[in-house]
Amino acid sequence: MELGTGNKSLTENGEEKNREDDDKKKKQLGGIKTMPFILANEVCDRFATTGFHANMITYLTQQLNLPLVKASNTLTNFGGTASFTPLIGALIADSCAGRFWTITFGSIIYELGLVSITLSAVLPHLHPPPCPTQVNCKEASSTQLWFLYISLLLTSLGTGGIRPNVVTFAADQIDMSKSGVQSRSWNFFNWYYFCMGLSTLTALTVVVYIQDNVGWGWGLGIPTIAFALSILAFLFGAPLYNKLKPGGSPLVRLAQVIVAAVKKMKSKVPEDSKLLYENRELDAFISVHGRLLHTNQFTWLDKASILTECEASDRNPPNLWRLATVHRVEELKSIIQMLPIWAAGILLVTAGSHQQSFVIQQARTMDRHLSHSFQIPPASLSIFSILIMLTGLALYERLFVSFVCRFTGNPSGITCLQRMGIGFMVNIVATVVSSLIEMK
Repeated sequence: MELGTGNKSLTENGEEKNREDDDKKKKQLGGIKTMPFILANEVCDRFATTGFHANMITYLTQQLNLPLVKASNTLTNFGGTASFTPLIGALIADSCAGRFWTITFGSIIYELGLVSITLSAVLPHLHPPPCPTQVNCKEASSTQLWFLYISLLLTSLGTGGIRPNVVTFAADQIDMSKSGVQSRSWNFFNWYYFCMGLSTLTALTVVVYIQDNVGWGWGLGIPTIAFALSILAFLFGAPLYNKLKPGGSPLVRLAQVIVAAVKKMKSKVPEDSKLLYENRELDAFISVHGRLLHTNQFTWLDKASILTECEASDRNPPNLWRLATVHRVEELKSIIQMLPIWAAGILLVTAGSHQQSFVIQQARTMDRHLSHSFQIPPASLSIFSILIMLTGLALYERLFVSFVCRFTGNPSGITCLQRMGIGFMVNIVATVVSSLIEMK
């Protein structure tokens, strides 16, 4: 059931005209013309972040002379912080700041962190004296370590503003409805990750080689410059972006649904779902890609949308702690349905938490010479996983999709959930193989 909001008939023509003007303006913003700016930003961003983090364990152990365990724990702790801050960044973007400004300020904070750690590599008093033999080396002082920690903290905070918003901001610029996706001959996310893979591959080869053979001043300075260019590329496209207004805190909305459902626990859900409360105007900013339809799962949450006689006769805005729209209830249902998928990735992330640092240290014990004068840098061995990903994306896009869609009827070949399941299985096999090799 959908209620009006008062004097709608008096202003209907004016509202209709404003709505048409807003729709026309939105069509002029966003679109494929924004992709060069967003992809240029992301390519430079990924190049910078990969070049910065890929070989950081080497910087800590061979430049700051930290013990391996202490260096690895330092990176793991700040990596965990960088994985937590996106929750805060997403909340800020959705609640008040919007994605554009959250990405902008997050990028500036991240750049400050890159500049700080580059200075620590360039200025002699911010790192210990060189120790080529790596025997009885002087470890970094407390002041030098605190400068490092502040630099890593800034990058972790900046990540919170960038990571959860960039992909969704890019998706805001194009039509992500089912009909819009089916009408395109290209998959945005496949192209997005293909470009990211190329920039990562370049960083793992060029930047890592410079760090190991030229010096850490240039090795960290190049990612810092690249990230500054990514900020400029992102800001140059600002007049063209479709900047969606914040729809309010999603956590508050979810809490409101639960509270409203508990308060109406004794109420009976009507058999006809059309009698549940809906309000297009109230949900306008949180349903820009379409409203969620009612489902028959977790039906006890539908109690939050039961419209009482008192609420039906009240022309004031609804108390969202007592009454929630169907769209908001379905948001919570979607989150609950996603929990098993998120949980499935916890052990995968846990298993890989030390992978980057210890793989590099193990690679140092290998014979990496391709000739008498050239050997592959340890951190560059990660390129094999990137090459496989790039090859897999190209084969999936050009061969697999066209072949499988004949049987599945899905324009993408298989569903996202099926792709994730295959990815989890491949990771399990890879972990088992790694364990068997390590035993020998």
